Order: sequence, then structure tokens, then C-alpha cells
Amino acid sequence: MLPRTSTTAYFALTTAAVVWGGSVVAQKVALGAFSPVEVSVFRGLGALMILIPLWFWSEGKAKVTFSDLGVLTLLGIAVLANHLLILYGLQFIDAGTAGILIGASPAITAFLSSIIIRDIPFRRMWIGCLVSFLGVLIVSGVSGDEGPGRHPLLGGSLIVLSLFSWAFFTIGSRRVMERLSSLTVNWTTLLISILLQLPLFLTNQKMLSGGIDSVPMSGWVALIYVIVFATALGQQAWLYGVEGVGPSRAGIFINLIPVSALVLSFFILSEVISLWDIVGVSCILGGVWLVNRHSSR
Repeated sequence: MLPRTSTTAYFALTTAAVVWGGSVVAQKVALGAFSPVEVSVFRGLGALMILIPLWFWSEGKAKVTFSDLGVLTLLGIAVLANHLLILYGLQFIDAGTAGILIGASPAITAFLSSIIIRDIPFRRMWIGCLVSFLGVLIVSGVSGDEGPGRHPLLGGSLIVLSLFSWAFFTIGSRRVMERLSSLTVNWTTLLISILLQLPLFLTNQKMLSGGIDSVPMSGWVALIYVIVFATALGQQAWLYGVEGVGPSRAGIFINLIPVSALVLSFFILSEVISLWDIVGVSCILGGVWLVNRHSSR
């Protein structure tokens, strides 16, 4: 593991945000051949095959207390909720729209952080949060045309709930990483999330019902991207950065996700970028700018 400095932490956060923008598109592609629970379980198992050997090689042990186990379980539930809510939300909205909504994550993280750990007074950020949430309403309520299977309000609501789950994970992980490494937190919470969704895995199947031959090459490539880059690399880079600079500063890097998600969804999925998308993302990013401007004071 590289020595942690502000530069390496910011680089890790940038890497996580960029690959997560591509992950939104990859998950949308994977859902053509896999069920949401299959994508979630397979991404977790694949990432564990990378993270656990890496953990043994670099650390090999961790003193986990009973209190740590309780916190890790709660973080695992947050990871599970984040993964499944995004995947189910992507069944009802475009990848580009989902990417725009994820841009509100910094405002949500800062909002919850000010309430839970009181690192930033809420009076300094409520206007920015309000502007960001207005952008969320614009994108999820009036963005795009409602074609077959499209329900922007439902899909947008699920995506926003996933952001609250990720905010809880970001804030809670900072506390437990005072005792445990980011790598330990990453693979243990992933393992817990997989164990918790095994009952759902038995009932929510698509590829397992249709057979491996039903999955096109694009589906496998998308799943591999989600496993390697979004889950193993992305989450590890994110935790590394959060541990270095804190949840409030880390949240600003989510701004890169809407841009990469919109561009990739346009070129890969041929999704149309509407005027409402531009208005919504402007409000979301403008609100995030206000939150960070006032919090930096």
C-alpha cells in the first residue's frame, strides 16, 4: 500500500469517481443478461477473489473487536443497500440520468455528516443541499421521455436512497478505520453484504435460469468491469481516500461521476442528453459547489 498523503488520497478519490461513472453504464449493460441480485452477488464474489489475497499479502491479520464487528455489519448492510438500490433503479431510468443523480452524493454526505458527526454546521450548507435536491427532482421527475419500462420518478427515488446508504457507509467507515485498515473494511463489508443477500439470490435469477449461453459477450465484459474496477478497485480507492482526507472533502470527487456517466452513456448506449438533464446536473453541481464553499469556511 502506498504511503498515505493528501496527493495520493486525492488521486485515489479521483480514480474511484471516474471508474464509478463507467460503472453506471456497465451495470446497465449487465442488467440485460443478469438480474440485479445476480450482478450484486457476482460483483461481490469476484471482488473478494481479488481483495482477500491482496489483504493476506499486505496485512494477513486484523484485530477485530466485538464492537468493530457490529459496525462492520451495519456498513455491510449499507453496501448491500447501495448496490441493490442502484441496480433496481437502473431498470427504470437511463444510465446517464442515474449518473446525474449520483452527482448529488456530496450534498447528501455533507448533510448527514453535519447531523451525525457534526463536522460541519448545518446552517452553512442548507442552501447548497436545497439546490442539489432541486436538481434531483428535475432529473428524476421530468427528465427524458417515459418509454416502455421507464419510470423516472421510481428509478430516481431508488438511486437517491442508494446515495443515502453510501453516505452512511462513507461516514461510518471513517470511524472504524481508526482501528482497521481500509482494505480490511472493504473486504469484510463486501462479505457481509453477500451473506445477507443469499436468500434473495435464490429467488431473483435471470442468467442462472436462462443458462450461461444466454449471456452475450457485452454482458460478461460489463460484469468484469463492475467486479474489477467498480468494486475491487473503486471501493478500495474510495476508502483509502476517505481515510486520508475525511468524508466531507472526499464527497466533492463524486462530481466527476455525472460527467463520465453522461459521456459514456451517450457513446456506448446511445442515450439522449436532454435539456432537462443539463438543467438538473447544473443544479446538482451548483448545490455541491455551495456546500463545499460554505463548509470550507
